[in-house]
Amino acid sequence: MKPLLVPLQDTAQISGPLAHALDAETADIDLRRFPDGETYLRFDTLPEGRDVILLAGLARPDAKMPALLFAAQTARALGAASVGLVAPYLPYMRQDRVFRPGEAVTSVQFAKLVSSCADWLVTIDPHLHRWHALSDIYDIPARAAHAAPAMAAWISREVDHPLLIGPDAESEQWVSEIAALAGAEHIVLTKTRHGDRDVDISPPDLGKWRHHTPVIVDDTISTASTMMAVTRQLVEQGLRPPTCCAAHGIFADGAFEALLQAGAARIVTSNTISHPSNGIDVSGILASAANGLIEEIRPSSR
Repeated sequence: MKPLLVPLQDTAQISGPLAHALDAETADIDLRRFPDGETYLRFDTLPEGRDVILLAGLARPDAKMPALLFAAQTARALGAASVGLVAPYLPYMRQDRVFRPGEAVTSVQFAKLVSSCADWLVTIDPHLHRWHALSDIYDIPARAAHAAPAMAAWISREVDHPLLIGPDAESEQWVSEIAALAGAEHIVLTKTRHGDRDVDISPPDLGKWRHHTPVIVDDTISTASTMMAVTRQLVEQGLRPPTCCAAHGIFADGAFEALLQAGAARIVTSNTISHPSNGIDVSGILASAANGLIEEIRPSSR
């Protein structure tokens, strides 16, 4: 029997391609809010005996968690064989230690919450900084798939003479992998962060790259402060207006428009988070990881 894909909020941009890649049936559900703001959910396609895959768009997650929890619990109550979660963007990864006394370590607490409702988790390029792997904090099989192959394919196809640019030392491994896959050269800059929106970039002399198209690559664009700082430096040195490329486009507080105003020629993101900049499809990458985990957990979930 085909797996049952259950699209929750903010997944219209990826649910169709993912269902196709998974060879899954897309469930009909009724998901809405009562006038008082509470969540209503009903399965019109019954999940009994089936591997259920919840697809949750979890950027800006606080209003979306009830639907995820209710969907997981209802699928189990209706006899699902297993309940997995595909969260193309995984939130609550940055608070990974106590910086000030009394703080919640929300990456751990969020992981416990998700682990309590799902049999497995697949995501794309989560923010693993102090955590070595998702298994450090998740109690279920959790796989971090990578957008690099899809990003490299897009760059190879769409950008003339690309020069990939990593904005800081943390991006070295990320950018070098994409550059190798795309057959392109790359450089990594030095970044000093003074606050959420206050960033200094120290680039080398980039004159030798004037006949290339700069492609600034990062895992996430949130405030875009880093990419704006890099873009201004490139423009000042006389390079072509850059293309900005990221796996996840959060674009907080007008960041997309601000990045264009800073001089970016083009901004492209993957379809992990719904946005007009989506141009890179990662559904096949997610499907491959999800199918692997379904097979891995199937004997213990039945």
